[in-house]
Amino acid sequence: MTLEYVLKKNGMDPQKDLNLDDSIKFDLMAGAFASGNSDYVTLFEPTASMTEKQGKGYLVASVGEEAGEIPYTAYFAKKSYIENKEDIIRKFTKSIYQGQQWVKEHTAREIAEVIQNFFPDTDLEMLETAIQSYQDIDAWNDTPVLKEESFRRLEEVMIMAGELKENSPYEKIVNNQYAQEAIQP
Repeated sequence: MTLEYVLKKNGMDPQKDLNLDDSIKFDLMAGAFASGNSDYVTLFEPTASMTEKQGKGYLVASVGEEAGEIPYTAYFAKKSYIENKEDIIRKFTKSIYQGQQWVKEHTAREIAEVIQNFFPDTDLEMLETAIQSYQDIDAWNDTPVLKEESFRRLEEVMIMAGELKENSPYEKIVNNQYAQEAIQP
């Protein structure tokens, strides 16, 4: 959906100006691209950098950078859970914030060294390159606060893709209470 949003934002109609194949499973996209079935592909890191290093393609643009801030990862809980487990919600949100601050304060190399075990098929240098590319475009938020502007952009993406009919009431859907508490010194 975000790729379609970026294409439309730049004057292209994904239905008329190109052949957009969204039938390929996410984890098979790099392989399908490398086999020559398409001219472009969207990939997350470190897969994008690995594809380039293997000589199977070139990084030409960042969909994330071009789209602007979109809340790609969000945490959901039922109202009853929040009411009954407020302490867990507070601790979880504080932990997310501490992680965000840690990432903000460390180099790509330091982050790569810490997370390398989660990417056993990726060497340290490639992981560092991937993390640096995200740092270069300021891809990671500094706080867990979900800004209304970002929420509205996500809705715009979903409306343009035909997955959402209308905007939702931000103040009824988003609860930033615990995020605001977490960022207080």
